[in-house]
Amino acid sequence: MAKRIIFTIVGLIVLIGLLGGIKGLQIGRMAAQGDQFAPPPETVTTAVAQAASWESALSSVGSLEAVQGVTVTAELVGKVVEIAFNPGTTVRAGDLLVKQDTSSEEAQLRATQATVALAKLNLERLTKLLADNTISQSQYDNAEAQFKQAVAQADGIRAVIAKKTIRAPFAGRLGIRLVNLGEVLKEGQAIVSLQALDPIYVNFLLPQQQLAQVQRGLIVRVTTDAAPGQVIEGKVTAINPEVDAATRNIRIQATIANPEERLRPGMFVNVALVLPAREKVLAIPATAVLYAPYSDSVFVVEEKKHEKTGQSFKVVRQQFARMGEKRGDFVSVVSGLKEGEVVVSTGVFKLRNGQAVTVDNTLAPEFKLTPKPEDA
Repeated sequence: MAKRIIFTIVGLIVLIGLLGGIKGLQIGRMAAQGDQFAPPPETVTTAVAQAASWESALSSVGSLEAVQGVTVTAELVGKVVEIAFNPGTTVRAGDLLVKQDTSSEEAQLRATQATVALAKLNLERLTKLLADNTISQSQYDNAEAQFKQAVAQADGIRAVIAKKTIRAPFAGRLGIRLVNLGEVLKEGQAIVSLQALDPIYVNFLLPQQQLAQVQRGLIVRVTTDAAPGQVIEGKVTAINPEVDAATRNIRIQATIANPEERLRPGMFVNVALVLPAREKVLAIPATAVLYAPYSDSVFVVEEKKHEKTGQSFKVVRQQFARMGEKRGDFVSVVSGLKEGEVVVSTGVFKLRNGQAVTVDNTLAPEFKLTPKPEDA
């Protein structure tokens, strides 16, 4: 009985050992096949790192200001008897906006004009008598003074009437009406906003260390969300003679055309001041950069030979690089890449260091410094 048990145990041990050996051989073969397995090469598009000459520009944030802008106000107290403008329309210099009640002033003017006429007749009569030495010089002087005083009184009344007849001081676009017919205006009360919008000023600040690069006549490019996809050009027309003591910035003013009046005073705009000197850069497509928190990198395409077969194939090498300014579809490389090196231009997120690739540029996108999307 004991021998049977012993033989059974030995048989089980032998069987387990045999099964374990067979399974070990299978696992070894699978591991060998895994070591020999190579994934298929990834299809990529490429671009060459090329030296380029870019415009040098100073960036800033600016705000728009009307060349001429004012809130038209009442100079004198008076009741509104006529409103001669429509809100939001354009007016010419001298166009009537609002007329206040001038009935009492007009009555005073008629009386004063009669006094002026009488004083003029007396002066003409005494002028003849003075020539004949019939009157004294003092009588003539008194008549002349009365005439001038009457004229001055008439001019004063006309000035009051003119101040109560409110006209546009310059050509421009009117805003929202702030008064009503029959309303009694106070001194300084706002009537309507008047802004000259074409051309228009853009004011922006630059640090004092960049003052030597700025001069009148330089081109300024303005972009704003009020005109998406458009770049509006102007020129520097004024540089403030003093630097802000608090911020050490200097204020610069440029003038830009605004025929469609899409730009309005008070708007926020992005400003690029174009400098005469051009900057030498090494440019690659922006899509070639794999951005990461620790460092940006690109994948450089290199030729390698197979150790056994001797056949050449392409692999990618991940190269960390420092990026600079971005222009259009391109970005400049400050360090980490050399001119003429070939980099993967699209799909870098799916690559790894040392991966085999095949290059197919038939579907490569066209990269431009000034792209113009169809939906822009």
